[in-house]
Amino acid sequence: MRGSWDAKQRAVACHKARQDFYFFARWMHLECRGIKWLRAPHHPVICDALTKVYRGEITRLILNLPPRYSKSILVQMFIAWTLGHFPDSEYIYTSYSSEMASGKSWEIRELVQHPSYREIFPNAIIHPDKTSQGNWRTTEGGIVYAPGMGGTIIGMGAGKSRDGFGGAVILDDPINAEPEKFEHSRQISIQRYPTTIESRFNSNHVPVIVVMQRLDEMDLAGWMLSGGTGEKWEPICFPAITDSGEALWPEKHSLEDLERMREAKPWVFAGQYMQKPIPIGGAMFKPERIQFLDAEPSGIEWVRAWDFAGTKDDGDYTVGAKMGNWDSKPVVSDIVRFRGSPDEVERTLLATASRDGPDCAIHIAQDPGQAGKFQAQYFTSKLSGYNVVSSPETGDKTTRAAPFASQVNVGNVYLVRNAVWNQRYIDELKMFPGSGPDDQVDASSRAFAAIVVTRRSFFG
Repeated sequence: MRGSWDAKQRAVACHKARQDFYFFARWMHLECRGIKWLRAPHHPVICDALTKVYRGEITRLILNLPPRYSKSILVQMFIAWTLGHFPDSEYIYTSYSSEMASGKSWEIRELVQHPSYREIFPNAIIHPDKTSQGNWRTTEGGIVYAPGMGGTIIGMGAGKSRDGFGGAVILDDPINAEPEKFEHSRQISIQRYPTTIESRFNSNHVPVIVVMQRLDEMDLAGWMLSGGTGEKWEPICFPAITDSGEALWPEKHSLEDLERMREAKPWVFAGQYMQKPIPIGGAMFKPERIQFLDAEPSGIEWVRAWDFAGTKDDGDYTVGAKMGNWDSKPVVSDIVRFRGSPDEVERTLLATASRDGPDCAIHIAQDPGQAGKFQAQYFTSKLSGYNVVSSPETGDKTTRAAPFASQVNVGNVYLVRNAVWNQRYIDELKMFPGSGPDDQVDASSRAFAAIVVTRRSFFG
């Protein structure tokens, strides 16, 4: 790739790369990989923030964005770029494991040794005798330490005791996102930052950069932003779906892809992709207290409550929740959930009523306005022979859900074990109220009101 530019063009590009970090990142990507960087709107914003760190305008920076959205490559490029300007700079570059940190550190080292980098920064030279994967140096005395968050950093230091830039502490993915390792990794990151990492600053103005996807409301970024360190942090956050409802990086993930991912794992998507994690034990529902039955109990009264989507394409679902009162405890035995045209909604409603049988009462949510009233009347007429009640919703979603949530949270609610819809249902309860879907909660809240709150008037 280097041969495709003449000497004058390369000289201009090298000059610009020295001055402009965003250009440097794009140029080195092109030179090292032979392809143009697939850029996105968040890339120049991140580069601008990192440039401000270099200038001393930001000393505490938190970058939150989804996995594989260039967060690591940009901080690696930042180390290389700043090391080019000040080859004696000292860095601590850590991740959740020493293997992860040292591997990323080695990628920086290879970048600094690339011929195109040497054209831009000829004075940043790797010391030939000081090159281990987790600890390498320059001939000017600069060093990149790469320990894991739980590893030993005795003898390591970051920054210089001088005015101007002299290095940084970078925490790149400091928490392991794997479910079985997350909680221990979260605790280690919060414990180690004030007790160990802060003691490695060579001056009181060494910048710290935290780069991570959000995993929990009180992960390291959440703890820092809530005042855990006593410092003021500059947060820059990029959800995968923007506030305007568009994909942040459509070349990486289309809006359709993102909605599919949210549908599959809404709990994970809220934190890792939307940067809005649901607090552990802090949501309205505590679904870990739900109990399970091996089969649907017999000899009890059932109700199927329906919550209808506005249109097939509005993002909501039509949901029918079947619930029974088993010894004064709610049992959710079936969930019908789909997106469909008005004809498909009608066919599904009739087919479900036939499957449930005439002893299962049907409760229909009536949307506001004349259209909602007409829809409820129409479905009631179509369901002749069944026990059908329709009524408008009152209060907001959270208020309506509160009685059902109270039963979930004291362990009175049962699901049928191994039902295919169980995990999707539990994930929605975990997220409510929040940015995820809530149609199953709406339908369940209505069903619960029917079998418990207004049981006598409903069943007659």
